[in-house]
Amino acid sequence: MAHKVGDIMTIEVITVEVDASLDEAQALMEAEDVRRLPVVDEDGDLVGILSWGDLREATSVAGAQTPNPYAPDAEEEWLTVWEAMTHDPLVVTRDTDLVDAVEMMVENKIAGLPVVESQTGPGRRHLTGIVTESDIFRLLIRLWRNEE
Repeated sequence: MAHKVGDIMTIEVITVEVDASLDEAQALMEAEDVRRLPVVDEDGDLVGILSWGDLREATSVAGAQTPNPYAPDAEEEWLTVWEAMTHDPLVVTRDTDLVDAVEMMVENKIAGLPVVESQTGPGRRHLTGIVTESDIFRLLIRLWRNEE
């Protein structure tokens, strides 16, 4: 039986807006216990994805480049999600074969894919869910338990 992404994806997706600060994004990830956040614009369309790795990299680079905050010419400069996220992430649809999605994840060394209405044309950026390694593991557990 061939499984589709829509069979296992998470529909209730925690998202973050492009202009949120990295502190806000990190707090949201911690509060919701997620490792990645699809990033949406003011219309709610997918524009990127922010992972823990993106967050760590952005904050470590920012910390290394931050000037002395007590210097007379110091200005507050806050990094936003837009600056740290992966722009134009790989996406799948509900109808994508699960094996193709898993292959895409393995080849690109990523642990989750946003699910959109359509790969091209209208709906290309309308977020409908996310499929992650945890969704795949839950399916495997269910399949293996059914074999017993």
